[in-house]
Amino acid sequence: MNAAQLEEYLHERIPLSSAMAVEVRAATADGVELYAPLAPNINHRDTVFGGSASAVAILAAWSALLVRMRAEGLEARIVIRRNTMSYERPITGGFTARAAPPDEATWAKFTATLRRGRAARVRVGATLECGGETVGELDGEFAVLPP
Repeated sequence: MNAAQLEEYLHERIPLSSAMAVEVRAATADGVELYAPLAPNINHRDTVFGGSASAVAILAAWSALLVRMRAEGLEARIVIRRNTMSYERPITGGFTARAAPPDEATWAKFTATLRRGRAARVRVGATLECGGETVGELDGEFAVLPP
């Protein structure tokens, strides 16, 4: 799944991503980068609404799992189970969210569970950046359910 395919998938299957004008700038088995502009995500303080920042971070982490799984021929349903979001500073413009799948040892254990037809849990983080600075961090736990 390349960047254009992921963006089309997100906009079609997760309409909020379209309303937020999320763009997929990179999508490989090693990770994803999403971009969201300020205008559709603005709050009353002329900065990014915290819910928008969190949603884009979750989308990035979820997408990193999806792209890696598709690259390995794994089909499953990915759902967020829980997350913690930290906001380092106000986001004053367009911002990116970067996420990568877990390290190889964690990935191997995770995929082995899925290949046995069992549900698996995995943690994936995302980093938000604006103007070259880190502005937020997501620590997400996802449940991945076999078809």
